[in-house]
Amino acid sequence: MLLAPIDWAIIVAYLIFSLGIGLWVMRQAGKNSTEFFAAGKNMPWWLLGVSMVATTFSTDTPNLVSNIVRTDGVSGNWVWWAFLLTGMLTVFVYANLWKRSGVLTDVEFYELRYSGKMAAFLRGFRSIYLGFLFNVVVMATVSLAAIKISGVLMGLTPVETVVIAGVVTVIYSSLGGLKGVLLTDFFQFFLAIGGSLVAAYVALNHPEVGGLDGLLSHKEVVSQLNILPDFSDPSQAIGIFLIPLLVQWWSVYYPGAEPGGGGYIAQRMFAAKDEENSIGAVFFFNAAHYALRPWPWIIVGLCSIIVFPDVASMKEAFPNAASVAGDDMGYPAMLTFIPKGWLGLVVASLTAAYMSTISTHLNWGSSYLVNDFYARFISPESSEKELVMVGRISTVVLMVVAGALALLLRNALDSFQIILQIGAGTGLLFILRWFWWRINAGSEIAAMFISFAVAMYFQFGHAHTGLPTLTGWQELIVGVIITTIGWVSVTFMTRPTDKETLVNFCEIARPGGPGWQKVIRQARAEGREVEPLEDEAWRVPQGLLCMVLGCIAVYGALFATGYWIYGHWTLAGVITVVSVVASGFLYKAWRKLIEIRPEDEELYEE
Repeated sequence: MLLAPIDWAIIVAYLIFSLGIGLWVMRQAGKNSTEFFAAGKNMPWWLLGVSMVATTFSTDTPNLVSNIVRTDGVSGNWVWWAFLLTGMLTVFVYANLWKRSGVLTDVEFYELRYSGKMAAFLRGFRSIYLGFLFNVVVMATVSLAAIKISGVLMGLTPVETVVIAGVVTVIYSSLGGLKGVLLTDFFQFFLAIGGSLVAAYVALNHPEVGGLDGLLSHKEVVSQLNILPDFSDPSQAIGIFLIPLLVQWWSVYYPGAEPGGGGYIAQRMFAAKDEENSIGAVFFFNAAHYALRPWPWIIVGLCSIIVFPDVASMKEAFPNAASVAGDDMGYPAMLTFIPKGWLGLVVASLTAAYMSTISTHLNWGSSYLVNDFYARFISPESSEKELVMVGRISTVVLMVVAGALALLLRNALDSFQIILQIGAGTGLLFILRWFWWRINAGSEIAAMFISFAVAMYFQFGHAHTGLPTLTGWQELIVGVIITTIGWVSVTFMTRPTDKETLVNFCEIARPGGPGWQKVIRQARAEGREVEPLEDEAWRVPQGLLCMVLGCIAVYGALFATGYWIYGHWTLAGVITVVSVVASGFLYKAWRKLIEIRPEDEELYEE
């Protein structure tokens, strides 16, 4: 056991502090389901943005990045860096649409956008599929990382870790609702950032690493430093760079990076006080997520290559964690060299990261189970007090199941790939459903089942067919093609959403664009006075311009930081200037986007 009494004191103090916040807001959170699941819908952008970053600053993310760096080098991170495009699209095109919709969860959206029994089925099934099944897999992956960290640093067995972490997190999560999560996330963010910086500093100063110069010149590390892949190796360039940038970002559903927004990101949008705060929150999240946080994790992962060159060396060093040892254990393995006192801070930061992620997923998943299943189908006449109580019970159930599943998993990267494959091909539908009236509930049902079936085939059935084995990116492409053909075909084979629902959706969300003109013309031909709906037909081009500028600014900051660390001064300076200039243009374009309002009647003259 590596932790000294001072380390334990720091960790316990943090846990007590978090529990105190939950107790402080418990009464307000218990008033009604809107307070419990959406913090009263009056939160500022900075609190929501920081909460999103803290949520994605989970215990499995440093492990995942360490795994990627050790196996594919720094450039392997494009498998998740590519999702910045999804994030910026959400910021400048979809954030205001989600806020306008007025729903409590993104699953409730289905009965706002679609009609009939299929819409009701989709809402109910999706609430269980995402809120329980999918959500549990994500939480189990995060818990797996906690198992590896505690096994290395504390000598705890997997079962002990799951029980202790589960009890603490459930108590904290069930007390304060989303507001408690947001307030605690604010402090967890700074604690987690500080902990990762300490980890990077200690890793660099390990005797075998020899500081930054020693790291960058080590023969085992030099080949792993490239930010861009080796284009002379087509398999590497295609798999970790071209496919993520050209296909993955728009075609795959992944928690926190859903095309068009969704999940707990949408939950934060719903909690914003207005549209501008919704947009600001998601922009801050994407900027911090991709530009601020990765490099401390990357540095620790690179250092681990020198100190623990293979998995066998980690198994030998940490026999308590030998059963779950893998390249993703490189990060927690390097934490063992942090001195007493500082180690307590870093473990507290990882505890904060774990609690932030799990508490968000518990509250988010519970919101689906309560609002979109229990209150919608089981007990529509439930009182608000009853809904909050059911929410707290479902929180406990989710944690128990996720903890049990975590004991069966072995590798964070494998779980990441499985989740990507399950959502392959559904992303385009999530993007288009706001702007093409013909998409219906049948389209979504088909996309969901087909993508899941394809993922299960590649995971469990492909090995028994005798067909050639495919790489991860090839499986992704096949899944996207099959799923897209499937849901588009079903779209034209099934009955459209009824006209009344489509017109009501237009009036509430005001999506605009050519994809809704047929609905608007039919409504006006029948003498119905439809509110100006072309707002987004004018906003989307400006939003796409902001998206491009935002990506240049954030990617520029990410790359410039890396090249400053590498000592490539000229290249780092040039990229820094590009990032700053892009940020200036983005500011102007963003202001222009905000100025486009539905009340500007001259925009709607035909």
